[in-house]
Amino acid sequence: MSDLSSVLEIAAPLAGVGGGLGYAKARAPRVYWSLVGMPVTWGRFTFTYRATMDVCGLTVRPSALRAFLVRNVARREVVPVPPKIRRVRGTSTGLRVALRLPAGLEPADVAAASERLRHAWGVHSVNVVETKPGVVELRMTGYDVLNRVRMPRRRRGPAGSLVVPVALRDDGTAFVRNYRKVPHGLTLGSNQSGKSMYQRNLIAGLAKLPVGLIGIDCKRGVEQGRFASRLSALATTPDEATALLGVLVSEMETRFSLLADHQVSDLWELPDKVRPVPLVVLVDEVAELFLASAKKEEERRDRTVTHMIRLAQMARAVGIYLEVCGQRFGSDLGKGATSLRAQLTGRVVHRVNDKQTADMGLGDIAPEAVSSVTMIPPDRPGVAVAGDSSGGWSRIRTPELTPAEAVAICRQYAHLTPRIPALAPFRPAVRPEPMPADSAPLAHPVPATD
Repeated sequence: MSDLSSVLEIAAPLAGVGGGLGYAKARAPRVYWSLVGMPVTWGRFTFTYRATMDVCGLTVRPSALRAFLVRNVARREVVPVPPKIRRVRGTSTGLRVALRLPAGLEPADVAAASERLRHAWGVHSVNVVETKPGVVELRMTGYDVLNRVRMPRRRRGPAGSLVVPVALRDDGTAFVRNYRKVPHGLTLGSNQSGKSMYQRNLIAGLAKLPVGLIGIDCKRGVEQGRFASRLSALATTPDEATALLGVLVSEMETRFSLLADHQVSDLWELPDKVRPVPLVVLVDEVAELFLASAKKEEERRDRTVTHMIRLAQMARAVGIYLEVCGQRFGSDLGKGATSLRAQLTGRVVHRVNDKQTADMGLGDIAPEAVSSVTMIPPDRPGVAVAGDSSGGWSRIRTPELTPAEAVAICRQYAHLTPRIPALAPFRPAVRPEPMPADSAPLAHPVPATD
Protein backbone atom coordinates (compact mmCIF):
# COMPACT_ATOMS: atom_id res chain seq x y z
CA MET A 1 0.00 0.00 0.00
CA SER A 2 2.84 2.31 0.81
CA ASP A 3 4.39 1.60 -2.61
CA LEU A 4 1.14 2.53 -4.33
CA SER A 5 0.95 5.77 -2.35
CA SER A 6 4.49 6.65 -3.32
CA VAL A 7 3.74 6.04 -7.00
CA LEU A 8 0.60 8.19 -6.80
CA GLU A 9 2.50 10.97 -5.08
CA ILE A 10 4.99 11.03 -7.96
CA ALA A 11 2.62 10.34 -10.83
CA ALA A 12 -0.06 12.86 -9.87
CA PRO A 13 2.18 15.94 -10.12
CA LEU A 14 3.74 14.64 -13.33
CA ALA A 15 0.31 14.06 -14.85
CA GLY A 16 -0.74 17.54 -13.80
CA VAL A 17 2.35 19.11 -15.33
CA GLY A 18 1.95 17.08 -18.53
CA GLY A 19 -1.71 17.99 -18.81
CA GLY A 20 -0.95 21.66 -18.20
CA LEU A 21 1.76 21.68 -20.88
CA GLY A 22 -0.57 19.94 -23.32
CA TYR A 23 -3.29 22.51 -22.67
CA ALA A 24 -0.78 25.36 -23.03
CA LYS A 25 0.48 23.94 -26.33
CA ALA A 26 -3.05 23.96 -27.76
CA ARG A 27 -4.55 27.07 -26.15
CA ALA A 28 -1.55 29.22 -25.16
CA PRO A 29 1.25 28.46 -27.64
CA ARG A 30 3.31 31.47 -26.55
CA VAL A 31 3.48 30.14 -22.98
CA TYR A 32 4.36 26.63 -24.15
CA TRP A 33 7.05 27.98 -26.47
CA SER A 34 8.63 30.08 -23.73
CA LEU A 35 8.65 27.23 -21.19
CA VAL A 36 9.43 24.20 -23.36
CA GLY A 37 9.78 24.91 -27.05
CA MET A 38 12.47 27.60 -26.96
CA PRO A 39 14.92 25.77 -24.61
CA VAL A 40 14.58 22.54 -26.60
CA THR A 41 14.97 24.27 -29.99
CA TRP A 42 17.87 26.42 -28.77
CA GLY A 43 19.70 23.31 -27.56
CA ARG A 44 18.99 21.39 -30.77
CA PHE A 45 20.22 24.33 -32.83
CA THR A 46 23.41 24.68 -30.76
CA PHE A 47 24.44 21.02 -30.87
CA THR A 48 23.51 20.32 -34.51
CA TYR A 49 24.38 23.62 -36.17
CA ARG A 50 27.62 22.63 -37.91
CA ALA A 51 26.32 19.24 -39.06
CA THR A 52 23.05 20.74 -40.31
CA MET A 53 24.81 23.44 -42.29
CA ASP A 54 27.10 20.84 -43.81
CA VAL A 55 24.32 18.51 -45.01
CA CYS A 56 22.30 21.49 -46.30
CA GLY A 57 25.20 22.62 -48.48
CA LEU A 58 25.79 25.86 -46.57
CA THR A 59 29.50 25.37 -45.90
CA VAL A 60 32.47 26.57 -47.98
CA ARG A 61 36.17 25.84 -48.11
CA PRO A 62 38.12 28.05 -45.70
CA SER A 63 40.50 30.70 -46.94
CA ALA A 64 44.05 29.74 -47.82
CA LEU A 65 45.44 31.41 -44.70
CA ARG A 66 42.98 29.68 -42.41
CA ALA A 67 43.60 26.33 -44.08
CA PHE A 68 47.38 26.79 -43.64
CA LEU A 69 47.01 27.61 -39.93
CA VAL A 70 44.69 24.67 -39.30
CA ARG A 71 46.93 22.23 -41.13
CA ASN A 72 50.32 23.38 -39.82
CA VAL A 73 49.63 25.00 -36.45
CA ALA A 74 46.56 23.25 -35.06
CA ARG A 75 47.55 19.97 -36.75
CA ARG A 76 43.93 19.24 -37.69
CA GLU A 77 42.20 18.26 -40.87
CA VAL A 78 40.86 21.16 -42.92
CA VAL A 79 37.05 20.99 -43.08
CA PRO A 80 34.51 23.31 -44.73
CA VAL A 81 33.30 26.18 -42.53
CA PRO A 82 29.64 27.22 -41.98
CA PRO A 83 28.38 30.79 -41.56
CA LYS A 84 29.55 32.32 -38.29
CA ILE A 85 26.90 32.83 -35.63
CA ARG A 86 26.85 36.47 -34.60
CA ARG A 87 23.88 36.47 -32.24
CA VAL A 88 21.08 34.21 -31.01
CA ARG A 89 18.01 35.82 -29.46
CA GLY A 90 14.80 34.25 -28.24
CA THR A 91 11.39 35.87 -28.70
CA SER A 92 7.85 35.00 -27.69
CA THR A 93 7.28 33.38 -31.09
CA GLY A 94 10.63 31.87 -32.05
CA LEU A 95 14.38 32.43 -32.41
CA ARG A 96 16.35 35.12 -34.20
CA VAL A 97 19.81 34.03 -35.38
CA ALA A 98 22.20 36.47 -37.07
CA LEU A 99 24.74 34.78 -39.37
CA ARG A 100 27.84 36.22 -41.00
CA LEU A 101 28.13 34.64 -44.43
CA PRO A 102 31.59 33.51 -45.55
CA ALA A 103 32.93 34.27 -49.01
CA GLY A 104 31.14 32.05 -51.51
CA LEU A 105 27.68 32.13 -49.94
CA GLU A 106 24.86 34.57 -50.60
CA PRO A 107 21.48 35.12 -48.89
CA ALA A 108 19.69 33.30 -51.72
CA ASP A 109 21.62 30.12 -50.86
CA VAL A 110 20.37 30.22 -47.27
CA ALA A 111 16.82 31.06 -48.37
CA ALA A 112 16.80 28.09 -50.76
CA ALA A 113 17.66 25.78 -47.84
CA SER A 114 15.05 27.24 -45.44
CA GLU A 115 12.72 24.22 -45.72
CA ARG A 116 15.56 21.82 -44.92
CA LEU A 117 16.58 23.94 -41.95
CA ARG A 118 12.99 23.97 -40.72
CA HIS A 119 12.79 20.19 -40.69
CA ALA A 120 16.26 19.78 -39.17
CA TRP A 121 15.53 22.03 -36.19
CA GLY A 122 11.88 21.08 -35.76
CA VAL A 123 10.36 24.57 -36.03
CA HIS A 124 7.24 25.75 -37.82
CA SER A 125 8.94 28.05 -40.33
CA VAL A 126 12.30 29.62 -41.16
CA ASN A 127 12.44 33.01 -42.92
CA VAL A 128 15.70 34.50 -44.16
CA VAL A 129 16.13 38.29 -44.09
CA GLU A 130 19.24 40.15 -45.21
CA THR A 131 19.92 42.79 -42.56
CA LYS A 132 23.08 44.21 -44.14
CA PRO A 133 25.64 43.09 -46.74
CA GLY A 134 27.10 39.76 -45.70
CA VAL A 135 24.78 39.29 -42.72
CA VAL A 136 21.44 37.45 -42.73
CA GLU A 137 18.95 36.78 -39.97
CA LEU A 138 17.16 33.47 -39.57
CA ARG A 139 13.69 34.19 -38.18
CA MET A 140 12.42 30.89 -36.83
CA THR A 141 8.88 30.53 -35.50
CA GLY A 142 8.09 27.73 -33.09
CA TYR A 143 4.37 27.49 -33.90
CA ASP A 144 1.77 28.77 -36.36
CA VAL A 145 1.51 32.43 -35.38
CA LEU A 146 -1.20 33.01 -38.01
CA ASN A 147 -3.59 30.55 -36.39
CA ARG A 148 -4.57 33.01 -33.65
CA VAL A 149 -3.32 36.46 -34.57
CA ARG A 150 -1.85 38.46 -31.74
CA MET A 151 -0.17 41.67 -32.85
CA PRO A 152 3.19 42.53 -31.26
CA ARG A 153 3.40 45.47 -28.93
CA ARG A 154 3.21 48.62 -30.98
CA ARG A 155 6.18 50.96 -30.99
CA ARG A 156 5.52 54.59 -31.71
CA GLY A 157 7.23 55.72 -34.89
CA PRO A 158 9.03 59.02 -35.43
CA ALA A 159 7.04 62.22 -35.61
CA GLY A 160 5.40 62.72 -38.98
CA SER A 161 5.59 59.05 -39.95
CA LEU A 162 2.66 57.44 -41.73
CA VAL A 163 3.15 53.88 -40.51
CA VAL A 164 0.10 51.72 -39.77
CA PRO A 165 0.44 48.15 -38.42
CA VAL A 166 -2.23 46.19 -40.27
CA ALA A 167 -1.46 42.48 -39.98
CA LEU A 168 0.92 39.88 -38.59
CA ARG A 169 3.61 38.25 -40.73
CA ASP A 170 4.30 34.54 -40.55
CA ASP A 171 7.66 35.29 -38.91
CA GLY A 172 5.99 36.95 -35.92
CA THR A 173 6.68 40.56 -36.92
CA ALA A 174 4.10 43.20 -37.77
CA PHE A 175 3.19 43.96 -41.37
CA VAL A 176 2.85 47.73 -41.70
CA ARG A 177 1.69 50.14 -44.37
CA ASN A 178 4.37 52.80 -44.59
CA TYR A 179 2.97 55.41 -46.95
CA ARG A 180 6.18 57.41 -47.16
CA LYS A 181 8.07 54.34 -48.44
CA VAL A 182 5.26 52.59 -50.34
CA PRO A 183 2.82 55.39 -51.22
CA HIS A 184 0.19 53.47 -53.21
CA GLY A 185 -1.24 50.02 -52.58
CA LEU A 186 -3.50 47.43 -54.20
CA THR A 187 -5.53 44.86 -52.25
CA LEU A 188 -7.22 41.98 -54.06
CA GLY A 189 -9.42 39.18 -52.77
CA SER A 190 -12.63 37.30 -53.45
CA ASN A 191 -15.77 37.39 -51.32
CA GLN A 192 -15.31 36.09 -47.75
CA SER A 193 -11.53 36.19 -48.11
CA GLY A 194 -10.91 38.76 -45.36
CA LYS A 195 -10.41 41.75 -47.64
CA SER A 196 -12.99 43.82 -45.73
CA MET A 197 -11.28 42.91 -42.46
CA TYR A 198 -7.99 44.21 -43.89
CA GLN A 199 -9.71 47.47 -44.87
CA ARG A 200 -11.22 47.89 -41.41
CA ASN A 201 -7.85 47.41 -39.72
CA LEU A 202 -6.28 49.89 -42.12
CA ILE A 203 -8.98 52.53 -41.54
CA ALA A 204 -8.84 52.02 -37.77
CA GLY A 205 -5.07 52.54 -37.82
CA LEU A 206 -5.23 55.59 -40.09
CA ALA A 207 -7.99 57.14 -37.94
CA LYS A 208 -5.47 57.59 -35.12
CA LEU A 209 -3.05 59.58 -37.30
CA PRO A 210 -3.28 63.24 -38.36
CA VAL A 211 -4.32 62.47 -41.93
CA GLY A 212 -7.37 63.09 -44.07
CA LEU A 213 -9.34 60.03 -45.20
CA ILE A 214 -11.14 60.14 -48.54
CA GLY A 215 -13.62 57.34 -49.21
CA ILE A 216 -14.84 56.12 -52.60
CA ASP A 217 -17.49 53.42 -52.17
CA CYS A 218 -19.72 53.03 -55.20
CA LYS A 219 -21.91 50.47 -53.42
CA ARG A 220 -23.95 53.36 -52.01
CA GLY A 221 -21.52 53.64 -49.13
CA VAL A 222 -22.51 50.41 -47.41
CA GLU A 223 -18.87 49.66 -46.51
CA GLN A 224 -17.37 53.08 -45.80
CA GLY A 225 -20.46 55.07 -44.87
CA ARG A 226 -20.27 53.82 -41.28
CA PHE A 227 -16.87 55.55 -40.91
CA ALA A 228 -18.29 58.96 -41.85
CA SER A 229 -17.20 60.55 -38.55
CA ARG A 230 -13.54 60.23 -39.62
CA LEU A 231 -13.90 60.85 -43.37
CA SER A 232 -13.17 64.22 -44.90
CA ALA A 233 -15.03 63.23 -48.08
CA LEU A 234 -17.09 60.31 -49.34
CA ALA A 235 -18.34 59.42 -52.84
CA THR A 236 -21.03 56.74 -53.10
CA THR A 237 -21.78 56.71 -56.85
CA PRO A 238 -19.56 56.64 -59.96
CA ASP A 239 -20.57 60.21 -60.86
CA GLU A 240 -19.67 61.47 -57.38
CA ALA A 241 -16.38 59.56 -57.56
CA THR A 242 -15.48 61.26 -60.85
CA ALA A 243 -16.22 64.70 -59.40
CA LEU A 244 -14.29 63.93 -56.20
CA LEU A 245 -11.25 62.68 -58.11
CA GLY A 246 -11.34 65.83 -60.20
CA VAL A 247 -11.23 67.93 -57.02
CA LEU A 248 -8.30 65.86 -55.75
CA VAL A 249 -6.41 66.51 -59.00
CA SER A 250 -7.00 70.25 -58.53
CA GLU A 251 -5.82 69.94 -54.92
CA MET A 252 -2.71 68.16 -56.17
CA GLU A 253 -1.93 71.00 -58.58
CA THR A 254 -2.43 73.56 -55.80
CA ARG A 255 0.02 71.69 -53.61
CA PHE A 256 2.57 71.52 -56.41
CA SER A 257 2.36 75.31 -56.66
CA LEU A 258 3.07 75.48 -52.92
CA LEU A 259 6.13 73.27 -53.37
CA ALA A 260 7.35 75.48 -56.21
CA ASP A 261 6.93 78.63 -54.09
CA HIS A 262 9.14 77.12 -51.36
CA GLN A 263 11.55 75.55 -53.89
CA VAL A 264 11.21 72.02 -52.51
CA SER A 265 10.25 68.77 -54.22
CA ASP A 266 8.42 66.94 -51.46
CA LEU A 267 5.59 67.70 -49.05
CA TRP A 268 7.69 66.69 -46.03
CA GLU A 269 10.34 69.29 -46.85
CA LEU A 270 7.86 72.11 -46.23
CA PRO A 271 7.82 73.97 -42.89
CA ASP A 272 5.30 72.61 -40.41
CA LYS A 273 3.25 75.83 -40.47
CA VAL A 274 2.46 75.65 -44.19
CA ARG A 275 2.50 71.88 -44.76
CA PRO A 276 -0.90 70.56 -45.92
CA VAL A 277 -2.34 67.53 -44.23
CA PRO A 278 -1.63 64.18 -45.99
CA LEU A 279 -4.60 62.53 -47.69
CA VAL A 280 -5.28 58.80 -48.12
CA VAL A 281 -7.82 57.89 -50.82
CA LEU A 282 -9.59 54.60 -50.04
CA VAL A 283 -11.24 52.98 -53.07
CA ASP A 284 -13.48 50.10 -52.00
CA GLU A 285 -14.24 48.39 -55.35
CA VAL A 286 -12.15 49.72 -58.20
CA ALA A 287 -14.02 47.77 -60.89
CA GLU A 288 -17.10 49.96 -60.35
CA LEU A 289 -15.09 52.96 -61.57
CA PHE A 290 -14.08 51.19 -64.79
CA LEU A 291 -17.41 49.72 -65.81
CA ALA A 292 -19.63 51.51 -68.35
CA SER A 293 -23.00 50.00 -69.23
CA ALA A 294 -23.89 52.55 -71.90
CA LYS A 295 -22.13 54.68 -74.49
CA LYS A 296 -22.80 57.88 -72.58
CA GLU A 297 -21.00 56.51 -69.50
CA GLU A 298 -17.73 55.95 -71.37
CA GLU A 299 -16.83 59.64 -71.17
CA ARG A 300 -17.32 59.58 -67.41
CA ARG A 301 -15.24 56.41 -67.17
CA ASP A 302 -12.38 57.91 -69.21
CA ARG A 303 -12.28 60.99 -66.98
CA THR A 304 -12.25 58.83 -63.85
CA VAL A 305 -9.42 56.64 -65.09
CA THR A 306 -7.39 59.66 -66.21
CA HIS A 307 -7.75 61.30 -62.81
CA MET A 308 -6.69 58.14 -60.97
CA ILE A 309 -3.65 57.60 -63.18
CA ARG A 310 -2.54 61.21 -62.68
CA LEU A 311 -2.89 60.86 -58.93
CA ALA A 312 -0.97 57.57 -58.92
CA GLN A 313 1.86 59.02 -61.02
CA MET A 314 2.41 62.35 -59.29
CA ALA A 315 0.44 62.72 -56.05
CA ARG A 316 2.99 61.00 -53.80
CA ALA A 317 5.18 64.10 -53.75
CA VAL A 318 2.30 66.23 -52.41
CA GLY A 319 1.11 63.76 -49.77
CA ILE A 320 -1.87 62.16 -51.55
CA TYR A 321 -1.84 58.37 -51.40
CA LEU A 322 -4.05 55.74 -53.03
CA GLU A 323 -5.31 52.54 -51.38
CA VAL A 324 -7.20 50.58 -54.05
CA CYS A 325 -9.21 47.41 -53.36
CA GLY A 326 -11.04 45.02 -55.64
CA GLN A 327 -11.80 41.42 -56.55
CA ARG A 328 -10.04 41.56 -59.93
CA PHE A 329 -7.89 44.23 -61.47
CA GLY A 330 -6.40 43.64 -64.91
CA SER A 331 -6.56 44.63 -68.54
CA ASP A 332 -10.02 43.07 -68.86
CA LEU A 333 -11.42 46.11 -67.01
CA GLY A 334 -10.56 48.31 -69.97
CA LYS A 335 -8.16 51.01 -71.07
CA GLY A 336 -5.94 52.42 -68.33
CA ALA A 337 -6.28 49.54 -65.86
CA THR A 338 -2.81 48.14 -66.48
CA SER A 339 -1.23 51.61 -66.35
CA LEU A 340 -2.87 52.30 -63.00
CA ARG A 341 -1.92 48.93 -61.55
CA ALA A 342 1.74 49.49 -62.46
CA GLN A 343 1.79 52.55 -60.16
CA LEU A 344 0.41 50.64 -57.15
CA THR A 345 3.63 49.23 -55.69
CA GLY A 346 2.31 47.72 -52.46
CA ARG A 347 0.37 44.50 -53.15
CA VAL A 348 -1.75 42.39 -50.80
CA VAL A 349 -3.60 39.42 -52.32
CA HIS A 350 -6.09 37.37 -50.30
CA ARG A 351 -7.71 34.12 -51.41
CA VAL A 352 -8.85 34.44 -55.02
CA ASN A 353 -11.03 32.35 -57.30
CA ASP A 354 -8.54 31.88 -60.13
CA LYS A 355 -4.80 31.92 -60.77
CA GLN A 356 -5.13 34.81 -63.23
CA THR A 357 -6.19 37.16 -60.44
CA ALA A 358 -3.15 36.14 -58.38
CA ASP A 359 -0.98 36.87 -61.42
CA MET A 360 -2.56 40.32 -61.68
CA GLY A 361 -1.57 41.17 -58.13
CA LEU A 362 1.83 39.53 -57.71
CA GLY A 363 2.94 38.12 -61.06
CA ASP A 364 4.79 41.28 -62.09
CA ILE A 365 6.64 41.87 -58.79
CA ALA A 366 7.01 38.46 -57.06
CA PRO A 367 6.20 35.58 -59.43
CA GLU A 368 7.20 32.91 -56.91
CA ALA A 369 4.49 34.16 -54.53
CA VAL A 370 1.63 33.38 -56.93
CA SER A 371 1.54 29.69 -56.00
CA SER A 372 1.33 30.61 -52.31
CA VAL A 373 -1.83 32.65 -52.98
CA THR A 374 -3.57 29.76 -54.70
CA MET A 375 -2.94 27.53 -51.66
CA ILE A 376 -4.74 29.76 -49.14
CA PRO A 377 -7.56 27.61 -47.65
CA PRO A 378 -11.10 29.03 -47.56
CA ASP A 379 -11.43 28.33 -43.81
CA ARG A 380 -8.72 30.88 -42.90
CA PRO A 381 -10.14 34.30 -43.79
CA GLY A 382 -7.70 37.17 -43.45
CA VAL A 383 -4.68 35.18 -44.65
CA ALA A 384 -2.99 36.92 -47.57
CA VAL A 385 0.32 37.27 -49.37
CA ALA A 386 1.96 40.70 -49.27
CA GLY A 387 4.61 41.75 -51.78
CA ASP A 388 6.33 44.88 -52.98
CA SER A 389 8.36 46.07 -55.94
CA SER A 390 11.61 44.78 -54.39
CA GLY A 391 10.54 41.19 -55.06
CA GLY A 392 10.13 40.25 -51.41
CA TRP A 393 6.91 38.69 -50.14
CA SER A 394 5.48 37.12 -46.99
CA ARG A 395 2.29 35.51 -45.70
CA ILE A 396 0.23 37.74 -43.39
CA ARG A 397 -3.06 37.62 -41.54
CA THR A 398 -5.12 40.50 -40.19
CA PRO A 399 -6.48 40.37 -36.63
CA GLU A 400 -10.21 40.18 -36.15
CA LEU A 401 -11.86 43.59 -35.87
CA THR A 402 -15.62 43.94 -35.93
CA PRO A 403 -17.33 46.82 -37.77
CA ALA A 404 -18.64 48.16 -34.44
CA GLU A 405 -15.10 48.32 -33.03
CA ALA A 406 -13.81 50.12 -36.12
CA VAL A 407 -16.71 52.61 -35.97
CA ALA A 408 -15.98 53.26 -32.29
CA ILE A 409 -12.34 54.04 -33.10
CA CYS A 410 -13.39 56.44 -35.86
CA ARG A 411 -15.77 58.24 -33.49
CA GLN A 412 -13.09 58.43 -30.81
CA TYR A 413 -10.64 60.14 -33.16
CA ALA A 414 -13.20 62.21 -35.08
CA HIS A 415 -11.55 65.40 -33.79
CA LEU A 416 -8.53 64.63 -36.02
CA THR A 417 -10.64 64.92 -39.19
CA PRO A 418 -9.22 67.86 -41.19
CA ARG A 419 -11.57 70.42 -42.69
CA ILE A 420 -10.51 70.93 -46.32
CA PRO A 421 -12.57 73.64 -48.07
CA ALA A 422 -12.28 72.05 -51.52
CA LEU A 423 -13.74 68.80 -50.18
CA ALA A 424 -16.58 70.40 -48.23
CA PRO A 425 -19.28 69.43 -50.81
CA PHE A 426 -18.35 65.78 -50.35
CA ARG A 427 -18.29 65.83 -46.56
CA PRO A 428 -20.54 62.94 -45.41
CA ALA A 429 -23.30 63.47 -42.88
CA VAL A 430 -22.50 61.93 -39.52
CA ARG A 431 -25.29 60.02 -37.87
CA PRO A 432 -25.71 60.49 -34.11
CA GLU A 433 -24.27 57.75 -31.95
CA PRO A 434 -27.03 55.26 -31.05
CA MET A 435 -28.14 55.16 -27.43
CA PRO A 436 -27.31 51.89 -25.64
CA ALA A 437 -30.32 49.62 -25.25
CA ASP A 438 -29.91 49.29 -21.50
CA SER A 439 -29.59 53.01 -20.81
CA ALA A 440 -32.26 54.69 -18.71
CA PRO A 441 -34.29 57.56 -20.24
CA LEU A 442 -33.49 61.07 -19.07
CA ALA A 443 -37.15 61.86 -18.36
CA HIS A 444 -39.73 59.58 -16.82
CA PRO A 445 -43.29 59.83 -18.17
CA VAL A 446 -45.85 61.10 -15.69
CA PRO A 447 -49.42 59.76 -16.06
CA ALA A 448 -52.08 62.36 -16.76
CA THR A 449 -54.63 63.03 -13.99
CA ASP A 450 -58.09 64.52 -14.08
